[in-house]
Amino acid sequence: MAKTSRLRNKKRGKANYLYSIIGVALVLFLLGVLGWIVIYATKLTNALKENIELQVIFNDATEETKAQKLKAIVDGQAFTKSSEYISKAEAAEIYKKDFGEDMIQLLEYNPLYSSVNVHLNAEYVNTDSLIKIKRFLEQSNIVREVNYQKNLVDAMVSNVQKISIVLLLISLLLIFAVVFLIDNTIRLAMFSNRFLIKTMQMVGATRKFITKPFIKRSVLNGVISGVLAALAILGIRATVENWIPELKAISNNTQLFLLCLGIILLGVLISYISTSRSVVKYLKTQLDDLY
Repeated sequence: MAKTSRLRNKKRGKANYLYSIIGVALVLFLLGVLGWIVIYATKLTNALKENIELQVIFNDATEETKAQKLKAIVDGQAFTKSSEYISKAEAAEIYKKDFGEDMIQLLEYNPLYSSVNVHLNAEYVNTDSLIKIKRFLEQSNIVREVNYQKNLVDAMVSNVQKISIVLLLISLLLIFAVVFLIDNTIRLAMFSNRFLIKTMQMVGATRKFITKPFIKRSVLNGVISGVLAALAILGIRATVENWIPELKAISNNTQLFLLCLGIILLGVLISYISTSRSVVKYLKTQLDDLY
């Protein structure tokens, strides 16, 4: 009879651990999906910013050698991602291709100017930085003007700020929910072991001796839950990128690896803290209060 009871308790304990692992993995998966979305949103935002073009237009009489020297200076600046020199003739060809009209044949001269088209690094695509870059470039006496799509930049910066605030609030709420749900899940799993903990204390076992096996088990469960969540995130990522191949261009394996590692460590940390709290709680609880 006693043997049957022990087997039943053992099975119940394994079932509770299994439910705990699955529950923690699901919650970590939700947090990981949000993190994955944030990574893609950040990369997409940076790609859009770096697509903004700053056009440095030269005076009509500017020699190509001087223009190329200024281009070299621009290329050496921290704000430059890439640049391209466009001569007067190339500008006319681009106009003809875009609008279907030969401007030189129509006007009998080329009214366009040579220029350097600059793509900036994402962190410099904001109103304050662009104003400073514009002033810096206009100091050259061969520069006629510096243009960029100000309305587009202002709208993009404003929208990015709003989206960032929303994602931050959602992240904070979800992190709070994750900690709360994981803590409750583990405490429920530990509830079935309360009499075992108290019995070990009553026969003279030290707190360290009692706590050690539960801590080991919680760390193992946290690792398993985190790995399951990470594998699910990688599966979702592979599926989505198969549906939308363009996302592969902005995919970042390093950030995704760090996200998965963070999910695993978070699962271990919360499991460890929750298990320690539960064991200490039952050690401090009177025997009659355990029923």
